[in-house]
Amino acid sequence: MHRLALAAFAVLWLCGASVAQTPPTVQVLETYPAGDTVALARNQNFYLRMAYASDHPIKIWAEPYFHGEQAHAGSNPSRTYSGSGEALGWFFLMDADARVDEVRIRAGDGSPSGTHEVARYAVDVHGGASTASDADKPDWVTKLSALDKAAQRADYEKRVNTPPNGGDMALFGGFMLLMLALGIGGFLAPAWGLWRWRGGWRLAAAVPAVLMAFVVLRIVAGTAIDPTSHNLWPFEVLSAGALSAGAMIVLAIARRIWSEPRT
Repeated sequence: MHRLALAAFAVLWLCGASVAQTPPTVQVLETYPAGDTVALARNQNFYLRMAYASDHPIKIWAEPYFHGEQAHAGSNPSRTYSGSGEALGWFFLMDADARVDEVRIRAGDGSPSGTHEVARYAVDVHGGASTASDADKPDWVTKLSALDKAAQRADYEKRVNTPPNGGDMALFGGFMLLMLALGIGGFLAPAWGLWRWRGGWRLAAAVPAVLMAFVVLRIVAGTAIDPTSHNLWPFEVLSAGALSAGAMIVLAIARRIWSEPRT
């Protein structure tokens, strides 16, 4: 009886897993420009109207290929879809010589293991010399483009209005403290080396000291001429400080290894 219950549980688990992992389906309904062979005008997108169905949230990408390799073209990002409906895919050629002979459509969560190719669409697309015109653009392109923009705007507003959690605040605070320590260390470490070291090691410590002095003098002189020339001066100091502190750490390790032990 116990074995029978285990077997039943295993069957139910496998059935549940298979249901949960049902792959999404995507089908190309039509394209703009239409046709099996298309000459894209300059700065023109090739659009695909796609029907999708999925029992879990997915993203959908339409990626152009030529002779089995990714084409020299840019393609659409994706918003999140769920249930069933229509999605918009598009790509554009990055130069006049680029060509496309098929579009491979991938769907999933964006991770390598969670995203798979679900469809292919054969089409011959190459660059043309004409100028793009939106006069004959179908309504579905405008409608689906508007839905994508609205979703992107809503996602951006959600991220902006979501307060950071404690972990994010701690991580940001730790990062800022680290940057501050590097900036201060960039000044103190060379000064310590100039005071304590002798001979060639003192000359070596003078290099990061001169670097820090140059950065500070450059900021002072630049702002005296143009007050707006160094609006991001803290980051300049921090970058130089990190470089200076790193150089001093390397010098200290080298000095410890190569210097003769004291008697």
